[in-house]
Parts: sequence; structure tokens; C-alpha cells
Amino acid sequence: MIYKGADIAEMTAIDIEENRLLRVKENLARLKLSAKVITADAASQDWWNGKQFDRILLDAPCSGTGVIRRHPDIKWLRKAEDINKLTVLQQQILKNIWSLLKPGGTLLYATCSILPEENIQQIQQFVSENNNAKLVPITNEKTDIGWQILPNEQSMDGFYYAKLEKTIT
Repeated sequence: MIYKGADIAEMTAIDIEENRLLRVKENLARLKLSAKVITADAASQDWWNGKQFDRILLDAPCSGTGVIRRHPDIKWLRKAEDINKLTVLQQQILKNIWSLLKPGGTLLYATCSILPEENIQQIQQFVSENNNAKLVPITNEKTDIGWQILPNEQSMDGFYYAKLEKTIT
């Protein structure tokens, strides 16, 4: 989902799979929010109207290893080559979506993965390749490269979050 302004003046949600957008619409209705909902590929810009966003939440496609306690079949369904394909896709989406963010804007990168190559390594590589990307600490740790939650911490699934700010150049 993509948010604009502190009070969410407008919101756009995109997903490549229409069935996931049905749940987005249900949640928007439940929360009494509205959004432009678009079935589209986040790795492309064919859906974009050219207006840059103030804030972006990128819930990246991932291995799902963080939800393995609720979906144990992930152990047998995921293969090493799947992870490689996912990290390439994540890079493509992150690069594309970053170009849609206004200078001074914020991007929150999120996965339900516990794998470093989908999380910390992905963000470290992105920041090293983009001089206008600044990692913003989420936790109070001095080595904050995002926030990794492991399965069963605080009775939660595993998730990773990294907050990036697009610097004004």
C-alpha cells in the first residue's frame, strides 16, 4: 500500500494477484478507509500515473519462512533456486518502487521471511547501490539494519522491516 500525508489524504494499493486485493478491499471497508486498488506488477510502471508518493509500504514477495510455524509445508515447498528468484524479484521491485518515491519520502520494506538474503542483505545492497537511500533506524540498536522478528518472539510470526528515506539531492 502507498500512503500520502500524515492523515492519509489518498492511498493506492497494488498487487499482481487480484485475489489478494479482495482481502485488501475487505480490510479497507472494515477500517472505513478508501484507496485506489489496482491489479498490477510492482516491478513495472505501466499502472503508475506519474505522481510520486510521499510514503510507500513495500510488502515484498518472499519465501514466507517467517510463517513456517503456521505453514510447515514451506519447508518442503521452497527450494534454493526459489530463494534466488525471489531475491532478484525483490531487487527489481525495490528499484522500481524507489523511483516512484518523492525526495524526502519514506519507504518501509517488509517481508515475512527470516532469511538474511531477503532482508538485511537485500537492504544493505540496495543502500550501497543508491546514494539517495538512507537507512532509518527502527529499533534502538546501534547496528540497526532493519528489524528482524523471529517466529515465536512475542508469540508472533517472523517478519523483517527496514525503513528507508529518500534523501533530497
